[in-house]
Amino acid sequence: MSQIALPLKAGQGTPRHIALGNDNRAVLEALQVAPGWPFRTAVLSGPPRSGKSLIAVLFSEIGGGEAIDDADLIDETELFHRWNRAQESATPLLLVRSSSTGEWRITLPDLASRVGSALALAIGTPDDEQLAQLIAVHAENRALALGPDAAEYLVPRTQRTHLAVEQLVETIDRLSLERKVAPTLGVWREALETLQGPAEPRLL
Repeated sequence: MSQIALPLKAGQGTPRHIALGNDNRAVLEALQVAPGWPFRTAVLSGPPRSGKSLIAVLFSEIGGGEAIDDADLIDETELFHRWNRAQESATPLLLVRSSSTGEWRITLPDLASRVGSALALAIGTPDDEQLAQLIAVHAENRALALGPDAAEYLVPRTQRTHLAVEQLVETIDRLSLERKVAPTLGVWREALETLQGPAEPRLL
């Protein structure tokens, strides 16, 4: 499994990781060539819990440049000043959007033109291989020992979103602790039913 370790700590001191896969490979590769971005600026968007904030931390920690998380929630004048400072110092700038849907409507014309000229980066929908990696990463972050057959069982049955996978692993962990049993097939099945009800597995 391909992972990128981050200098962050999870709830109980467990290192956080980004699973490298089809949904984010192009984004992570683009971070390596930030000086070549248009005006050295990129805008990153993606669905909830897809790792945008972790990628922003990674970008800063590897010395790629400055990252501004939730950039679309910042005062536009302040954001424009930060863009100008980054340009003056020739510092690549990664703007991370809080929302993955809709157009980023900017009323300040100068800022709108600059953001509109930036490189657009987007985290996509994970495929089955990436879902399996995400299950493993979230389990590792929780020190949750899932068996080798967990991904084979869970991937075809869970929703194909980053948020759904995170909620699934959290539910498996919670049910396992509540029932004081190992997180095996019975717990996996109950977790799936708790989150989405009895359902047929989606077709592969």
